[in-house]
Amino acid sequence: MKALDFPVMTGIEFAKGHGTGNDFIVIPDLNDDLDLHPRLIQALCDRHRGIGGDGVLRVVRSVDHGYFMDYRNADGSVAEMCGNGARVFARYLVDKSYHSAGEFSFDTRSGLIWANCPGDGDVSITMGRASDRGIQAPTDVTFGERSWSGMAVWAPNPHAVVMVTELDELDEVSGAPLVDPTIFPEGVNVEFVQSIAPGHVSIRIIERGVGETLSCGTGACAVAWALPRMLDTSASRREHEVGPVRVDVPGGTVWVHESSDGELTLTGPAVLVAEGHVDPIWWSQQ
Repeated sequence: MKALDFPVMTGIEFAKGHGTGNDFIVIPDLNDDLDLHPRLIQALCDRHRGIGGDGVLRVVRSVDHGYFMDYRNADGSVAEMCGNGARVFARYLVDKSYHSAGEFSFDTRSGLIWANCPGDGDVSITMGRASDRGIQAPTDVTFGERSWSGMAVWAPNPHAVVMVTELDELDEVSGAPLVDPTIFPEGVNVEFVQSIAPGHVSIRIIERGVGETLSCGTGACAVAWALPRMLDTSASRREHEVGPVRVDVPGGTVWVHESSDGELTLTGPAVLVAEGHVDPIWWSQQ
């Protein structure tokens, strides 16, 4: 059978990747030429009429540290950081030969982070320190007629971490949760957490600007940091403080390690699954 002759595609280059099911469109824009306005981001992330994704990662040259990760949520809003996205970003830099495999750094809106990205396998990235910003009072999270009491955490994105007995008690959740806007004026991610064993939890994530997602890297870090601080007994706290925390998300498993000085490291898979070009006429019409 004669091979079909396809025309050469031209347009805006992209790749598609995911970290434990949290999926992203990666767009190289080394010279900062593209205008990724919110309407265009929404169109790109549309799973029926666009490429589909939880967000967009734009690769821009950085004067100081090689590259800058410009991350946008699926609704077009800007986020400080994305842990799963950062692993995919690192994997893209290595697989596309922008960086050699191993350790290197790149810029994000939350500051400089370090990646350890081998030629294949899991990727580790530094996530900085988490904090409750001095908010000691419980943070209420409401869906419909149900409410839970949680803990406010910045890692560095804002999160409300809620402990539950069983994740199944949530049933279906839809829409954005109601959380005190005086604490989270720019919105918040919500993580519902079930303790499985010492150092092992399972979570569900409702991400601002996206909805329920298969994974959230900063959410996993927020949960791991909050876990020993939310448990009741000192014995339970000690059990959870030994070694890294395994965080099972709907899309797989990541590991979070907190060093003695409070620095968090997130480790997990990052996979590129496709690449291509966006039609320039479609792009210009958004």
